[in-house]
Amino acid sequence: MTRMSKESKIAKTSAIEPSQIASSAIEPSTIESSPIAVAHEARNPSLEREAAPDDEALDRALRPHTFGDFVGQRAIKENLGVMVESARMRKATLDHILLCGPPGLGKTTLAHILAREMGATIHVTSGPTLEQKKDLAGILSALDHGDMLFIDEVHRLNPVIEENLYPAMEDQYFDVVVGSGPQARSMKLSLPPFTLVGATTRAGLVSSPLRSRFGQISRLEYYNADQLRSVIQRSAALLKIELSDDGAAEIARRSRGTPRIANRLLRRVRDYAIVVGDGHIDAALANYALKKVGVDSVGFDSLDRMYLSALCEKFGGGPAGLSTLAAAIDEERDTIETVIEPYLLQQGYIQRTPQGRVATQTAFRHLELPIPHND
Repeated sequence: MTRMSKESKIAKTSAIEPSQIASSAIEPSTIESSPIAVAHEARNPSLEREAAPDDEALDRALRPHTFGDFVGQRAIKENLGVMVESARMRKATLDHILLCGPPGLGKTTLAHILAREMGATIHVTSGPTLEQKKDLAGILSALDHGDMLFIDEVHRLNPVIEENLYPAMEDQYFDVVVGSGPQARSMKLSLPPFTLVGATTRAGLVSSPLRSRFGQISRLEYYNADQLRSVIQRSAALLKIELSDDGAAEIARRSRGTPRIANRLLRRVRDYAIVVGDGHIDAALANYALKKVGVDSVGFDSLDRMYLSALCEKFGGGPAGLSTLAAAIDEERDTIETVIEPYLLQQGYIQRTPQGRVATQTAFRHLELPIPHND
């Protein structure tokens, strides 16, 4: 039998050290009344000589490498830490782990931390990329003893692929069909012990048979403002950004409880600090920059405001169906359910009812609209 080639879809981690990030000395500044004038007259030349790495490289560089560096999710860190220590003491592999939660809370980061803590090689793929059985066979045949397989968006696995994962997860073998027609026969490909870490933003879409095969299921929660401020301060230190406490707090409260958004907003505010000021970020500059990029006082962007405006103004606060709202703002249903609504629900701006979505009084107040009085 010809050995199946290792799929190029597998990505192995290569951590980027913070020292590799290009940075320059930054001096304190204040916001001037004329941004255009400052941009041309007071721009700091030392900040312009080196091009910043792309956002993807920065995201990898800012990723915590240990449980100690990882901010928030205390209960999950403790549980996973105990699992890691137990596996080390038993000289065994970790149980399979399912990480659930909204996008940007650290599921991928935790998977990389687990691999690092176990001294294992991590192979990264995603549910939608595993289209055929041979794709899965190529990945599984590449695993060594103790390796970790991370599947993002595990809820989007092809049912055929998912069924072929079951024996791999439970009994460390994979069925391979050799030949075709009357000559076809099935062979069992033995696999070394490995750990499957799945990540999903839609835990309810993970099938019961697959869910039952995970030894640990952890759900990540949104971060509070203090935790996000710690995330932002850590990132600012790695990026060599001079950031005041009130500047970090201003960015944190607009970050929608999500570290990924917090780091993205920090980079955008840094851009304004470099161009409009001389690199220093305080609350005034953060407020100015975030208004410019369309993020309001509670972290809503144009899409959030469009959704709320449609619900409150076009449909009188609801109830309005998901398909109706999707058509009204010209957006996909899935985007509304997974990107827009979770934070609005968590913050109490909307409610989901059997009749449809309903805006709360908080939403009307935020949009500065009169609150309707139902008879």
